[in-house]
Amino acid sequence: MSRPKPLSGFPEFTPSQRIVEQHVLDRLRETFELHGFGSVETRSVEPIDRLAKGGEIDKEVYAVRRLSAPPEAKADLGLHFDLTVPFARYVLEHAHALQFPFRRYQIQKVWRGERPQEGRYREFTQADIDIVDTGELAAHHDVEVALVTLAALERLHDELGLPPVLMRVSDRRLAQGFYLGLDIEDPTDVLRIVDKLDKIGPDAVRDLLTGEAGLSAAQADSCLRLAEINTADESFADRVAGLGVKHDQLEVGVERLAEVVRAASRYVPGRLVADLKIARGLDYYTGTVYETELVGYPNLGSISSGGRYESLASDGKTSYPGVGLSIGVTRLLVPLLAEGKITASRSVPTVILVAVDAEETRDTAIAVAERLRRRGISAEVAPKADKFGKQIRHADRRGIPYVWFGGLDGGEVKDVRSGDQGPADPDSWRPAEEELRPSVGRS
Repeated sequence: MSRPKPLSGFPEFTPSQRIVEQHVLDRLRETFELHGFGSVETRSVEPIDRLAKGGEIDKEVYAVRRLSAPPEAKADLGLHFDLTVPFARYVLEHAHALQFPFRRYQIQKVWRGERPQEGRYREFTQADIDIVDTGELAAHHDVEVALVTLAALERLHDELGLPPVLMRVSDRRLAQGFYLGLDIEDPTDVLRIVDKLDKIGPDAVRDLLTGEAGLSAAQADSCLRLAEINTADESFADRVAGLGVKHDQLEVGVERLAEVVRAASRYVPGRLVADLKIARGLDYYTGTVYETELVGYPNLGSISSGGRYESLASDGKTSYPGVGLSIGVTRLLVPLLAEGKITASRSVPTVILVAVDAEETRDTAIAVAERLRRRGISAEVAPKADKFGKQIRHADRRGIPYVWFGGLDGGEVKDVRSGDQGPADPDSWRPAEEELRPSVGRS
């Protein structure tokens, strides 16, 4: 078999990088559970017609069909491109078994047929939190999901040395109310165009607003002036008022956004700003919207995003409004791993290698390893009964810090790194607590 060519956009980690990824996922899981979020997992596929309702993402959905299906048969299933759409379906199907407001976290792979580039992949892991209720969702949950997400990312910063983050927040009600106050008939098209401001710049956005969206030059300029507003406090409200546009929906959006900014300045100062160009390109968002950047990595784009949705989940009788945020775990980790900015202390979970004197005594080595494992110490047995020097070198190459020589009645343990060696018993020997599992940190 010839050597396979790598598929771009489908990152695969080495064992040591997987240790880092799993460590990060564990920290996220612990933080979410600390705030009362329960775990769910949904299927990988959804009906294509449901996925296509998400907005501009529909062209990136991977269709799924059997190879034996007739050529003319259209695929009716697609791989999910995010975790929000399948979660909304999950709520509708399982509402009878859920307690509302329902708080869930979900850590799974998602797939998008994008052009691979830095920070954009075709297969990647997301970690989501959402809060959903029946009929109406209290406004304070918009604040809560932002604080929980920032708490999770702050923990990664404090414990693992990940770069700090900055969350940018706006409210689609604010922007839509502003556009309606300008007598713009279709605010949705304007929102999508303004959301491209960071990618294509103000001149290109102005051209799209006057051309594709049919706005007057004065309307386009007002939209751009609103999008320029960016403050770390509630002063954004005064700047919006200074633009002279009036609309009830605009007032609601300003008030809701001020609540988020006020809480963030109290609990996570310096980590959240009001940025009125944030719109999010997905149609299902209706209120607060969030995008989060990794400080020092502007080319990555948003590593955590989300928002409020009022009618994504509805069975025609009952609506299930929700608000949530997603952390792009793969987007966050790949550049840091590639640059060696965050590493594991060793490449394997094994703490100690049990040496084998001769193949005839391998059972004894296996018994020693079992004694150690019963006490929570990760151990493996040497693959060959080589000279001890070769077995030590094998442990060193594997990144295993200790080697055991001897049997059940006692033996000696050698520290591969320092060369120190001393007597030990399989029922009492224990490494330092911090060595029981690989540690992860900034290098």
